[in-house]
Amino acid sequence: MAKRTVRRVVTGHDQTGKAIVLSDGEPPHVTRSDVQPGLAFYELWNTRQMPAEVTPAEPEPTDLHRDTEPPRNGVVVRFVDIPPEGQDGPDFDKDTARKLFDAVGLAENAEHVIPGRHPLMHRTESVDYGIVLEGQIVLLLDDSEVVLEEGEFVVQRGTIHAWTNRTDRICRMAFVLTDGRYDPELARQQQRHDDRLKEAHND
Repeated sequence: MAKRTVRRVVTGHDQTGKAIVLSDGEPPHVTRSDVQPGLAFYELWNTRQMPAEVTPAEPEPTDLHRDTEPPRNGVVVRFVDIPPEGQDGPDFDKDTARKLFDAVGLAENAEHVIPGRHPLMHRTESVDYGIVLEGQIVLLLDDSEVVLEEGEFVVQRGTIHAWTNRTDRICRMAFVLTDGRYDPELARQQQRHDDRLKEAHND
């Protein structure tokens, strides 16, 4: 598949306080994996506190954080290209899924296996906003799914999920991930849910 590019413009201030463009070009960090050709995570920006400190210029934040999950009290903004996977999703075993998860800071999610479900099911303790920029994507939950078309929007609230592309072209999505905290009762429910999945997988 041809390499796709992204343009990122970052503004700031000069020494007199005048608004200027600090940078204009491709984002400096793009994560790809030979496990799934065509998959790409374009790290656009992140913040590590709320409210975010606004300075005249600052070090490149994506040098400091490139994990999928946002920093504590922070926000991550990225584009993700999801390649075609066929009707049944990629044919990954757990070790292959772990290799891909490792590349994007989600290694522990290799344990979130639902027998017969997509091998890249995962969750993050965050509230995520997703916009389909190009193409079509299917959001998979435990036992349901939602088809999202170009221009549509999803709020992903800390649930276990996967994204699968059943079309014949790359889907590009924009994501804004905001740090979150699980309600204690929900955290207990999730642990019981995961324990049941592990038992089912081991039977």
